[in-house]
Amino acid sequence: MSDTPAQIPRRRLLTAGLGLGTAAALTAVGTGGTASAASVRTTRWAGRTSANGWPVVTAPPRIPIEGSGLTVAVTQGAPASVLLYVARRFHYEIDTLRVGDVEGHRSDRTIAQAYESNHLSGTALTIRPLLYPVGAAGGLFPNEVVVVRDILAECEGMVRWGGDERTPKESHFHIAVKPGDRRLTALATRIDGWDSRPGQGAGAMDAFLPERRRKAARATR
Repeated sequence: MSDTPAQIPRRRLLTAGLGLGTAAALTAVGTGGTASAASVRTTRWAGRTSANGWPVVTAPPRIPIEGSGLTVAVTQGAPASVLLYVARRFHYEIDTLRVGDVEGHRSDRTIAQAYESNHLSGTALTIRPLLYPVGAAGGLFPNEVVVVRDILAECEGMVRWGGDERTPKESHFHIAVKPGDRRLTALATRIDGWDSRPGQGAGAMDAFLPERRRKAARATR
C-alpha cells in the first residue's frame, strides 16, 4: 500500500517544485496519479474561533504519534485522542510517517480555505501537505482511499477529510463537531480504551474486510 523508497523523494521533489504561493496555479503529482489543477488565493482568518467552532489557542502541547517517533501539536483531550488515531492509522496502514510529514497547530492566520483555520485551534492535522496541497484531487491510490474511508467511518462523523471539501486538500483532517459534543467525547474514550488493550485500535484493523468496506460506504453516503 505504501510508496517504495525510490518513489517518495521524487514525488516530494515534484510537488515542492510547484511553488505553492498566493494565487498560484497548482498541478500536483500525487501517489494516485496526476491531480487536478486549481487556483489558490489566500486570506487572513480574523475570528476568535476556527471554522469548526473551537477557540483559537496559542501553543498546545506536542504529543507523540505512537509508533512513529514524531510529535504533533494538537489540543489536549478528545481532539488529541481522535486526531492522533487518524495519524497512527496513516502511519501503520498507508505509509510510514517521517520528520516534516505532519502539521497540527499553527499560529499563522494565512489560509487558502476556511477549513484550514482549524489548525489555529489545534483541531486539525495535515499529513504530507506538499504532496496533497489545496486544490489538488486524485493524489491517493485507490487502496489508500479505502483506508481513509475506513478511518472516517470509524470516527463516526467526528472527523472530516479535506478530500471531501468543495475545494479539496487530501492531506487535511479536522474535528467536525463543536466543543462539548458528547459524541466526540464518547469516540475519544473508545479510542483511548483500544490503546490500553493489545490487538485493538490503530495497527490492528483491516480496512479491506467486506463488513468494514460496507460500513465505510454507508458513512460516505
